[in-house]
Amino acid sequence: MKAVQFSEHGDRDVIDYGDFPDPEPGRGEVLVDVKAGALNHLDIWTRKGLPGIDLEMPHVPGSDGAGVVTAVGEGVTRFAEGDHVAVTAGVSCGACEFCRHGEESQCVRFSIIGEHQRGVHSELAAVPADNLVPVPDHVDWEVAGSASLVFQTAWRMLLSQGELAPGEKILVLGASGGVGHAAVQIADFVGAEVYATASTEEKLRYAEDCGAEHVINYEEDDFAAEIRELTGRRGVDMVVDHIGAATWTDSLKSLAKGGRVVTCGATTGGRPETDINRIFWNQLKVIGSTMATPGEVDDVLELVWDGTFEPRVREVLPMSEAARAHEMIENREGFGKVVVRPDSEL
Repeated sequence: MKAVQFSEHGDRDVIDYGDFPDPEPGRGEVLVDVKAGALNHLDIWTRKGLPGIDLEMPHVPGSDGAGVVTAVGEGVTRFAEGDHVAVTAGVSCGACEFCRHGEESQCVRFSIIGEHQRGVHSELAAVPADNLVPVPDHVDWEVAGSASLVFQTAWRMLLSQGELAPGEKILVLGASGGVGHAAVQIADFVGAEVYATASTEEKLRYAEDCGAEHVINYEEDDFAAEIRELTGRRGVDMVVDHIGAATWTDSLKSLAKGGRVVTCGATTGGRPETDINRIFWNQLKVIGSTMATPGEVDDVLELVWDGTFEPRVREVLPMSEAARAHEMIENREGFGKVVVRPDSEL
């Protein structure tokens, strides 16, 4: 088979699309004929080399993907040949205290397909059955292959962890990215008043189309100052910040007293300066979130499959152009998800 792969960490020139051994499904695994997959920022970090993660090389990236079941391994009963499936990338041990209480995303040995282990940006992928969800036959492959990671992440951040309520004010930073545009849609669905930032007027119009009522161009305006003005100096109840060091101080400034900031990542760095005085004086809450539980995944993807939520796709490229796909993510080009499909599918 052909697969996107790299044999060393580095810039985009380490990426290759070439021959790779065909996988075979082991016990509890399913062999998937991959039709489409999407990129996420973690694909960039994995390619560059994450401290503490020792990958087997060559490594196949990709945490999002969807396709058709072609074979099932021993012990698999949930899926059969011909089923349409999508990958949900979080792998938990199933035995620790968090797994036993239904919080698998907090598992002490939690890992991610495509980040800690072989991914699915390939013609074929052997995936644990527990990491697959059924996809209705009417759902397009680009949608099925790009929804799981960002929508489950945003769903858990806003609802399970952040407990966003109707009528609350929420600021979503980086609304043009995968998690950002999913968070805007989920917040609008809940009935919150949505504020969103992006870097161009085109991206802001897309954010409005996803449900944002107020938009701020962070390249031109101080978003914290704009939030104070738009809310009568009150601030918002929640900030969704997956940007990190570049925005953290202004995220705290944007919060009303008793507000909370929720984070699932730090694309500009994970060690920001922080204003502890502001946190305790204004009684702010800082909430971390990673991925989602199986039940949360099922809940949000049902709303994707029925069209309530829509993963916006900015570009569909052949897997042989994976380096260009990485470039689009790194340079923040366009709005929404970048999808890759095996060259044989185009």
